[in-house]
Amino acid sequence: MQSIAKVAQDDLPRYVIVCDFEHLHLLDIETQQQQKILVANLADNIELFGFISGYETEFRQQQEAVNIAAAERMGRLHDQLKENGYDGHELRVMLIRLLFCLFAEDTQIFNKNQFYNFLVQRTQQDGSDLAAWISQLFDTLNREKRLKNLDEQLNAFAYINGELFKEVIPPAAFDAKMRQELIDACATDWQAISPEIFGALFQSVMNKEERRNLGAHYTSEQNILKMINSLFLQELRDELATIKTHKQVSVRAAKLDVFHDKIAQLTFLDPACGCGNFLVVAYRELRLLELEVIEQIQKDSTQLIMDVSALIRCNVNQFYGIEIEEFPSQIARVAMWLIDHQMNLLVSDRFGMHYARIPLKQSATILNANALQTDWPVTDYILGNPPFIGHQWRSAEQQNDVDLVFPKDKKFGKVDFVGAWFVKAACIMKDAPKTRTAFVSTNSITQGEQVGILWGWIFEQNLCIQFAHRTFQWQSAATGKAAVHCVIIGFGQDNTLKKTIFDYEDGKGLPLPISANNINAYLVDAKNQFLESRRQPICSVPEMVSGNKPIDGGYYFFTENEKSDFIKKEPIAEPYFKRWLGGEEFINNTVCYFLHLADVSPKDLAKMPESKKLIQKVKEYRAASPSLPTQKIADFPTKFHTSFTSTENYLAMPEISSERRVFMPIAFLGKSVLCSNKLRLVADATVFHFGVLNSTMHMAWMRTITGRLKSDYQYSVAIVYNNFPWPLNPSDKQKQTIEAAAQTVLDARAAHPECSLADLYDPLTMPANLLKAHQQLDKAVDAAYGKSKFANEAERVAFLFELYQQYTAPLQPFDKLRASQKSGDDSVASVEPVKPKKIKK
Repeated sequence: MQSIAKVAQDDLPRYVIVCDFEHLHLLDIETQQQQKILVANLADNIELFGFISGYETEFRQQQEAVNIAAAERMGRLHDQLKENGYDGHELRVMLIRLLFCLFAEDTQIFNKNQFYNFLVQRTQQDGSDLAAWISQLFDTLNREKRLKNLDEQLNAFAYINGELFKEVIPPAAFDAKMRQELIDACATDWQAISPEIFGALFQSVMNKEERRNLGAHYTSEQNILKMINSLFLQELRDELATIKTHKQVSVRAAKLDVFHDKIAQLTFLDPACGCGNFLVVAYRELRLLELEVIEQIQKDSTQLIMDVSALIRCNVNQFYGIEIEEFPSQIARVAMWLIDHQMNLLVSDRFGMHYARIPLKQSATILNANALQTDWPVTDYILGNPPFIGHQWRSAEQQNDVDLVFPKDKKFGKVDFVGAWFVKAACIMKDAPKTRTAFVSTNSITQGEQVGILWGWIFEQNLCIQFAHRTFQWQSAATGKAAVHCVIIGFGQDNTLKKTIFDYEDGKGLPLPISANNINAYLVDAKNQFLESRRQPICSVPEMVSGNKPIDGGYYFFTENEKSDFIKKEPIAEPYFKRWLGGEEFINNTVCYFLHLADVSPKDLAKMPESKKLIQKVKEYRAASPSLPTQKIADFPTKFHTSFTSTENYLAMPEISSERRVFMPIAFLGKSVLCSNKLRLVADATVFHFGVLNSTMHMAWMRTITGRLKSDYQYSVAIVYNNFPWPLNPSDKQKQTIEAAAQTVLDARAAHPECSLADLYDPLTMPANLLKAHQQLDKAVDAAYGKSKFANEAERVAFLFELYQQYTAPLQPFDKLRASQKSGDDSVASVEPVKPKKIKK
């Protein structure tokens, strides 16, 4: 099914190139990354334009391969040092310093091959004196005033400062193999290393198991840019672009100076910074913005020669981070120096002058601390990717941490660990109205029960959501790694800012920006409202319940062969075997049987010794359970813990369904089939109900508000079904059209009797006739809502939220409600709502 949003995205170019005859500007629309080079330097940067010839992917893979190869080499050196007994803090500091030296050699901090020549010329091949020379080198790099008779080759190294080499650590011990590993590392082109990627890769050298999946341990630049563009970068770019349009040079110069001073004073905090990926990319983009300012100043200047270095104002000390682990925090601090130096090299290249900040005088403030136990500095922007841990998986230490942060007057027990960062940021912004925050999070905090708890409290602090990226796949580069389904949420006090929702087709591809009047906690353009956990539907439709819960220890379950063997021993039991469907059996059409003895008369049961043995085992199993409710039903071993029966066919859907499916599998089942509590059941459902529940309208509602089990949808009766706004008073004709379309869906399925629901609803194997039937069903259901089309899923859900608001509005008679959004024929049908029927439980 191809949506309008999808067509619009496909029509967009991937790249935009413009030229003013002096500079080439390249914009990657997908990543929002910008490059600006002098036309005269095109030959030196030709790889940026490899996509024109189809080489873009290869170049990216080569760049990633350089990062991974470098990390693997450092990993081997790490392992050798550790096996030799050099471990802990000293090992981490040693690796950080060696990383800096390797990088410095290829980026003009050291002279070309200076570190390599030092290793080769001054140390013995057996590595016996390497540790002593390395220690002397570290001491020398930390000293501005040096001994007059210091070794000439040591003295030639630049003074670094920045406290990177200040701490005195015990010398390591090297052998010939380790010496050669370090020398070989010098052969890597360290100038090509990306600090925003390599930092996280470098962290992974500490764990052999993690190193097997190098590439899984960093946030892609594309995803980081999604956040920082929305949080501050695009706004600053637009402001600069406006300033550059002023025709009067003096006015433009004054405004440029104010803007330049503004960006040089902005401050940023990542309170879960890890290796500093977000800080590194944010700083790089800030420096690129500053570079554009300086280029405009130079262009406007009448001076033939300018001291560009005097114009640079942005520095790493504008950035703050908090990281609980020591090694990543050290990496983050060094990564900020590395990216600063790379940007200084870019300045040197653009303006034909050498510019470097050596010795180091400023550094990013990276605290090695627990962010939930630490006071955060007040900054202009808070950003990052806090840890993803479900509320049920918190450790005792993490529980203590959230207890420090979560409000005492509210019940936050079901809020995921990441919610603590949202709460702490909200506390800061409550007293710092100009501060704005954006965090990456699993989409769990915008679905299910957590929404009302977390966002209800945040909105009470006079904060609002200013932008949001709806659910998308936070894809790892590692082979075989499952994608995490994430959202990006930007929030703050200023409710006057232009609000934008970024929607994704199937959670992938380019985001489609949608202007919004308000962004609610479900990340749709609708009023701030929270769906209650309801016992009854808000509309007049049949009740949905869960299936049977046996708690039998598996004694009543049988495969086909096991059933046959049992009947041979006890033929009288045959009528009591029922087809059993749990979630897996329902979706995959797996055959399983349940020996249902609840309705067997005592007289007949006396003739069933094999069955009685099973009953005794179930009784003992329940009695031995640590659960008191289970113990209480031990005296009723043939009864379900919770039961469902129906005198007619009924509708069933799984509690858990793969996120890959566009439609959750839903089907009618015969009254003789027994279903587990892993299925959601609707007795007395008609083909009309089947049609609406199978529609994209209902699926969009479900995807937005239901919870998840890992990445799979976890259908909630109380939240999803009972709050779903059904079509209001559809006409007989509209109902008949839905029923006819729904029957077509059933007929399309029946045309493939060999296929399970899993086969039929796998996006890759879904039959064409079934897909077409669903498209027709969607048209029929949309028409019953008074709509003919929706631009995207976000618009569809926003429409449903408006209906929900109307349906649940106090003091408003249900039968007088009318949908506020108009359809193509500007009409909404009006008949009596469907009357619910009683269900036997």
